[in-house]
Amino acid sequence: MISILTSNSSRTVLDALSVPFAQSSGERYSVVFDSARTMLQRIRSGESGDLVILESHVVADLEKAAIVRAGTRRAFARSRVGVAVRAGAPWPDISSVEAFRRAMLAAPSVAHTVHGASGRYVPVLFDRLGIAAAMKPKTVTRPGGYIGGVVVSGEAELAVQQIVELKAVPGLDIVGPLPDEIQKVFETSAGTFSGSSRPAEAEALLRFLLAPANAGAFTWVGLEQMGQ
Repeated sequence: MISILTSNSSRTVLDALSVPFAQSSGERYSVVFDSARTMLQRIRSGESGDLVILESHVVADLEKAAIVRAGTRRAFARSRVGVAVRAGAPWPDISSVEAFRRAMLAAPSVAHTVHGASGRYVPVLFDRLGIAAAMKPKTVTRPGGYIGGVVVSGEAELAVQQIVELKAVPGLDIVGPLPDEIQKVFETSAGTFSGSSRPAEAEALLRFLLAPANAGAFTWVGLEQMGQ
């Protein structure tokens, strides 16, 4: 079995494509996932597999460190940050930067992760908008994972996270992406671990995942396939 180490943002597309890959190749793969920061720490501490999918700059650094095999790095997907509410709840206006700012200030509580890629961006964004102090007492955080769960459970009114992660949580309505002026686009890349015992199979898996025929699976989960 081919093993993939990745973050939460790539989990759903890998889940969606696992059966088609098995049907087309006769091979299977397993997915080990964690928050982006925690997964990188695990890899730096020696955890390995066959294929890694993380933020592009992270995979580039892993290649420089010879943890990822030179020449195997490929662009994987793009992801954008959005806002979600519990299904059926009123949608705030986030159509402009000022509307988003007002929506954050008006919300009784806003949730984001701490160690996830988008979770690290949210405090920076609030500071940029001049609302960091106002948001601090009503911000609900979790170390990582799908933060939308705290909105579904009623612990927070709004969730701000990568849209692909929000879409993975049943019981949420996706209000939409952040306005372009404050949007954060994350790009992920994939590469073969230098210590992989199945480098040829890992390369074949990556070619399958990035095949144009599978672009729809990326779109369905809230990602943009970047191609080979």
